[in-house]
Amino acid sequence: MEFNWDEYLEDTGATAAPHGSFKHVDTSLQNGFAPGMKLEVAVKSDQNTYWVATIITTCGQLLLLRYDGYGEDRKADFWCDILTADLHPIGWCQQNKKILKVPEGIKDKIPDQEEFLQRVLKGACSAPANLLEGLHRGKNPLDLIAPGSRLELQNIRDSLEAWIVNVVENVGGRLKLRYEGLEDLDKFDQWLFYLDPFLHQVGWAAQHGYSLQPPLAIRSLRSEADWQEILKKVKEEEEESSVPTDLFKDKPVIGVHSFSEGMKLEAVDPMAPFVISPATVLKVYNDRYFLIEMDDLRPERAAGQRYVCHVNSAGIFPVQWSLKNGLHLSPPPGYPGQDFDWADYLKQCGAEAAPQSCFPLLTSDHGFKENMKLEAVNPVDPEEVCIATVTKLKDSYLWLQLEGSKKPVPECIVSVESMNIFPVGWCETNGYQLRANYSSVLVINGKYCCPKIYFNHRCFSGPYLNKGRIAELPQSVGPGNCVLVLKEVLTLLINAAYKPSRVLRELQLDEEAAWHGHGETLKAKYKGKSYRATVEVVRTADRVADFCRKTCIKLECCPNLFGPQMVLDKCSENCSVLTKTKYTHYYGKRKNKRIGRPPGGHSNMEVATKKPNKRRKRRKHFFVHKKKRSSASVDNTPAGSPQGSGAEDEDDQDEVDEESLTEDSTSEHQDELLEESEVSEKKSLSSSPTQSELSHSLAQDRDKRKRKLRTFSFSDDENKPPSPKDIKMEVAEKLQLDSNPLEWSVADVVRFLKSTDCAPLARIFLDQEIDGQALLLLTLPTVQECMDLKLGPAIKLCHHIERVKLAFYQQFAN
Repeated sequence: MEFNWDEYLEDTGATAAPHGSFKHVDTSLQNGFAPGMKLEVAVKSDQNTYWVATIITTCGQLLLLRYDGYGEDRKADFWCDILTADLHPIGWCQQNKKILKVPEGIKDKIPDQEEFLQRVLKGACSAPANLLEGLHRGKNPLDLIAPGSRLELQNIRDSLEAWIVNVVENVGGRLKLRYEGLEDLDKFDQWLFYLDPFLHQVGWAAQHGYSLQPPLAIRSLRSEADWQEILKKVKEEEEESSVPTDLFKDKPVIGVHSFSEGMKLEAVDPMAPFVISPATVLKVYNDRYFLIEMDDLRPERAAGQRYVCHVNSAGIFPVQWSLKNGLHLSPPPGYPGQDFDWADYLKQCGAEAAPQSCFPLLTSDHGFKENMKLEAVNPVDPEEVCIATVTKLKDSYLWLQLEGSKKPVPECIVSVESMNIFPVGWCETNGYQLRANYSSVLVINGKYCCPKIYFNHRCFSGPYLNKGRIAELPQSVGPGNCVLVLKEVLTLLINAAYKPSRVLRELQLDEEAAWHGHGETLKAKYKGKSYRATVEVVRTADRVADFCRKTCIKLECCPNLFGPQMVLDKCSENCSVLTKTKYTHYYGKRKNKRIGRPPGGHSNMEVATKKPNKRRKRRKHFFVHKKKRSSASVDNTPAGSPQGSGAEDEDDQDEVDEESLTEDSTSEHQDELLEESEVSEKKSLSSSPTQSELSHSLAQDRDKRKRKLRTFSFSDDENKPPSPKDIKMEVAEKLQLDSNPLEWSVADVVRFLKSTDCAPLARIFLDQEIDGQALLLLTLPTVQECMDLKLGPAIKLCHHIERVKLAFYQQFAN
């Protein structure tokens, strides 16, 4: 059974808690590099020399760098891939007798190289050496906590003792830990996020004067001699299993508390966080830690539930906090009557209440709201991560109702900073089972139920599909209704193509017409135009495997690229060694003639009005020009790219053949212009772009093809970062504005975007009502997060935004 968050949110009418509210998850996604860090980088113009550069921003394994000496000038900023670029920590050149030399572009700005380096490197933070060199190069720091790694865990129940734990599993930073010496005994396993304040690198206990011995709960399982032998073995293997200490640099700092023994307070039992009850400070260890015990007045009781706290521990509140917030305070077991009164209770116990100054200030500025959805750990069974709904909020605390747990649990009380809550989709991203409310999951049985369709990313993707985009597809789709699952699979493939309209045409041109299945209308967008075609898909499970295989062959990719079988290590077709030439020999049919309309008339395609011959000739002239420009780099292009597959040679024919698909773009464009005019009526047009832009907007796609000098785009591969040389080409194209962007309306912004190669993104700006002021505030991180764009389109869009900003500063800022 599959759970789909998008469908669930749509069905329930709920919203997902914002990703920015889960700070521990954001921290876990950082790659260890931060803006402002410095490193030594090979100079492109002279590979034997290096120069100091500063990190401007990070994006996955990509770093945006600027050579020191350019100051605030962004012209020469360039992207580097940590895995492939020649990057080193500060001091590497001196240690390895390499030359540090000022790049030519800023030579005149730095008369004295030695003095300049002393000045810029004074107090500078170097990029981490372990992430630039050796086995850890380019790895996310979180991945360094691998199964078998050792850490030290404080005992949170009895005292400040600590013991070594082994990492059994790492799920996105959430660690399954097993005490050293228990081997395969999983009864005492614990789940903790790696930033938990009680989790430390090996050696922490000795450094801070705490004893290193096993918890009381497991101490009797081994003799004292055995435990000492285990400790000796750990010390001998410390280097092999150690975790880099800088992994814990983002852990919350534990401050000094002011609690005293005997003080009373209100608390949530972390082992059963369902109610708030009276509690007592039982013991103060030092100025950092103290022991809390949940009050229990029953005469026959043994010791109550105890746990170690610090000043920032979640779930501790001053006396009367529940009353002030309209919450129920559960009396301690054995308390006479149901109406609990703190004044009487303190007098009865002869105790004092912990003053307000002992507790940290609570905040309501966290982004959570009632009815929001998220994923949360089941406190009763930490193996489970369940769907959770926010039912109530008070200051920095959430009341969560869990769905799908094996056993029903009451509403949980958790801090907004808890490391046991996660954003929607976290489990799926990290390959962990999310416990869903199965009554809300539609399961279709019988012959119409499609099995799960896997995208086998290691297989040959062929000339039509972009390997980078294929790699970004989900691991699988389904199971579910055959027609719906296969429609989703084909839609994903169309969107992952170099030219989506071309793949749509290939899928639509079914010369065999052998399926006798179900006709589904699919869409493709390319160069600002929309195309439609009817594609047949099978309806029964027994035909799915054959359908997937034949569709793969039609697209000239490996027959196992997608289908009901998962390719684990090696593809049965041995597709990794095939070139595109060999591939067409084995699987595909070499096309000796160009494909026009399908035989037998128009088939199931709707045909657009035939364009005049004059326009077709112009189009051909443009692509001839493009082919000449790229001819020098054909030899270096890998198989499967547009150039290597002959896609450039067929551009002209592709344009002609796309005319045989239904073309929506004109009507769609008119609809958008109508919406723009409605928005414009509500806002002043005094400073809008010229009316000539509006009158020519319907002809933009035609005009783009006429231009020989186009706005630079990074490549068909959305994930390929631009080279420094290409960025210089971009900056040279200055933009002249007819009006101040600060006064642009939403419609003005949309018109500007439609004049660029980011025209398909104009709809997003219209939907989100982004005007000129908002446009000037957009940056790469906000564009990716708020618009849910992949890296390639986001960088391309930000390039145009930067051009507007530059033009604004030059023309209007004064």
